[in-house]
Parts: sequence; structure tokens; C-alpha cells
Amino acid sequence: MLRLEQLAELAQRHAPALSAKVAEFPIGGRDFAFNSRPAVMGVINLSPGSWYRESVCLSVESAVQRGVMLTSQGADLVDIGAESTLANTDRVDGSSQIAQLVPVVRQLCAQGVRVSVETYLPDVARACLEAGAAVINLTGHTDSAEIYRMAAAHDAAVIICYVEGPNVREVDTLDLSVDPIPKMRDYFAREIASAQRAGLHKLLLDPGLGFYYRNLQDSSQRVRYQMQTFLNTFRLRELGWPVCHALPHAFEFFREEVRSAEAFFAVLALLGKTDLLRTHEVSRTRAVLDTLSAY
Repeated sequence: MLRLEQLAELAQRHAPALSAKVAEFPIGGRDFAFNSRPAVMGVINLSPGSWYRESVCLSVESAVQRGVMLTSQGADLVDIGAESTLANTDRVDGSSQIAQLVPVVRQLCAQGVRVSVETYLPDVARACLEAGAAVINLTGHTDSAEIYRMAAAHDAAVIICYVEGPNVREVDTLDLSVDPIPKMRDYFAREIASAQRAGLHKLLLDPGLGFYYRNLQDSSQRVRYQMQTFLNTFRLRELGWPVCHALPHAFEFFREEVRSAEAFFAVLALLGKTDLLRTHEVSRTRAVLDTLSAY
């Protein structure tokens, strides 16, 4: 059971990190004040294999409609993906992803929606940046240097996701016996250096809590790892860049109330000083953010 005493002990143990400030920069023509106002990112899944049915859009029209709706609900950004991260779903080649993504990106950008695209493929990143995407949500590191150069050339931002493995569809296992933050810090430090060498200066860091690692199949173990990482997020902010989190669902615990799960995890993420909340449930998450801001 999470208790106030545990939160106090965590804060005391890492007190210097609590005051860390992160870079602030414009995305898609709007300034993001991460140090004073956390942002919200909505989700559109173009893959029928994605499990969160409310976010799945199988036509350009429905995807654009959802993107506009998420923005009206309070999403600062909308993240679009054309390949599910679930291990048992079909892989989608780059040309197929481009055919699905580009029309949606173009139409949403034309309506003033700030678009992020989730990919680890350079060809997909290039096509979507040319179509107007303001963010690449990078879910792999094999071709990261090439994607950093592309993003820099388009004045776009990149979300660097922590991945144990070459990409989100080819993950290894996590070492659950140790504090994960030092290893994440090392990974992010290497990628930050690579991005800066490429001339990219708009970065966010994502610990990858939404990825399906083989040794995180036990629901209690997975949720415990997610909760611990949320609460320790502020330690990653010492790297100087805002932190993004994908909010999980914990279906085994929430069951018929699964659509409330992301709002619950948003509380832990915000306590840990998360700067960008990626969520399928924008209105619920925005309500949590606004309520905590009233304290």
C-alpha cells in the first residue's frame, strides 16, 4: 500500500532533484511552459490491433474527427500511430504506415492540431514531418541519429523513449532487481548527446512504461514497476529535459472501470513531476490536472 511516509522518504532521499528545471520550447507554433504547466497528449491508433478500442480509428475521416475532439477536450498534442505495440499483433511495413498516417497528419495540421507521430522507422518519420508533424514519438534507437537530423531540419521535437531492445516491437527484458532510474539516465544521456550533435534542441524523455516486456506479464509486478517509475520521474528531470509518460490501464485491477485507470495513474505521474501526459482519456486526465492545480 502506498503511504504518505513513503512519498516523504523518497523526496528526502533525492531532495536536490526536486528543484530541477527543464527546457521549455515551442512545439507547432505554441510555447510549452513545462515547469509551470504540464501538458496533455491525446492518442489516435490507426491499427486495428490496438487494444484500447476507443482510440482506434480505421478511416481518415474518423481519425481527423477524433483528433479535433481530443483537442477540444484539452489535448495540447495528438499522437498518432499506425502499428500496435502489442507483441501478438501484425507488423506494419513503412509504406503501409505512410499511406495511413500522411493523410491524417495533413488534415489535422490544416485544422490547427499539433500532431505527434509514433514510429521507429526513418521513412515514416520523414514523410510525416514533411506532412506537418511537429513531434516524432521515437519508439526505437537503431536509426535514432538519422531521425534526430530530420526533426532538427523541420524544427520539430522528438520524444526519446527508453527501450530495452532495438525498438518497441523487439523488446528484451527489464532488470527488475535494481533501481531503473540510473540505467534510464545513462540511456537518455547518450541519446541526448546524439540528438544535440544532430542539431536537435527540442527533446522529451519517455521511460517507456507502455511497452510490453516479456518479464512484466504479472499484473501486480507490472503495476508496481509503473507506480515506482512515475513517482521517481523527477529524478530524470535533472537531465534538463521534460519527461513524458504514457498512462497505463491496469485492466486486471480496474476491470469494468478500466477507462478510469489512466486518470488514477495521472495522479502518480503528476506527483512525480511529469511534464507531458500521454493518454487515451483526455477529458478525465485534464480534469485530474486541473483539480490538482487548484490545491
